[in-house]
Amino acid sequence: MSKIHEAFEHGKAFIAFITCGDPDLETTKRVIRSAVDNGADLIELGIPFSDPTAEGVVIQSANYRALSGGVTTDKIFDMVREIRSDVKIPLVFMTYANVIFSYGTEKFIQTCQEINIDGLIVPDLPFEEKEEFMPACKKFGVDLISMIAPTSDERIAMIAREAEGFIYVVSSLGVTGTRENITTNLEEIVKSIRKSSNIPCAIGFGISTPEQAAKMSKISDGVIVGSAIVKLIAKFGVNSPEYVGQFVHEMKQPICSSKC
Repeated sequence: MSKIHEAFEHGKAFIAFITCGDPDLETTKRVIRSAVDNGADLIELGIPFSDPTAEGVVIQSANYRALSGGVTTDKIFDMVREIRSDVKIPLVFMTYANVIFSYGTEKFIQTCQEINIDGLIVPDLPFEEKEEFMPACKKFGVDLISMIAPTSDERIAMIAREAEGFIYVVSSLGVTGTRENITTNLEEIVKSIRKSSNIPCAIGFGISTPEQAAKMSKISDGVIVGSAIVKLIAKFGVNSPEYVGQFVHEMKQPICSSKC
């Protein structure tokens, strides 16, 4: 059984997304530890891919920088082995189906178990095709995390009933990236999920300010922030861990005020 539930046991969860290897894996390790020290409850580790179709320009650029720097899946696995000596919060990988297929599905997911990765998010994997990975995930105890988007409609109940770990609620149509306003009726989506499952729901895509984090945490069990963190890493490079830590602290406080 994964440890993902632990991220939601002490109140609303703050989930940070980091692209592995941007600008290098040593900086990634320091960013992870800084985020944990400042209140992150779960971290999504992005494995770079050459065609990240769900990502906006910020994370696309981070993927390009990481791949240009020579990052590979095996190097990321080695990095996780190292940080697991002191990083105890749940960790999940976010990557694309082709990365897993190319590595070998069973080998990839077995390695996730060996290095204590708790879950897997595959944004280009339709719910109806999850059997491509589900048997191996079940075999090795890695949660295959489902995503529910504003267009999921009548599929929400079906997805929620079979969800594992937590449900990633996509706040807006389109790709990742910061947004000034999130106008989707997310409260109704979460209510629909609740009718079929008690699994935690975390909202992502577009959250970049403490005010947005506070608003989203009132209707969900947690918030996911990616592009705003990746922007800081792009701006400050090897000096970014300090700035990411400050940002995580600022974002965590309004979430805690909701229920911590």
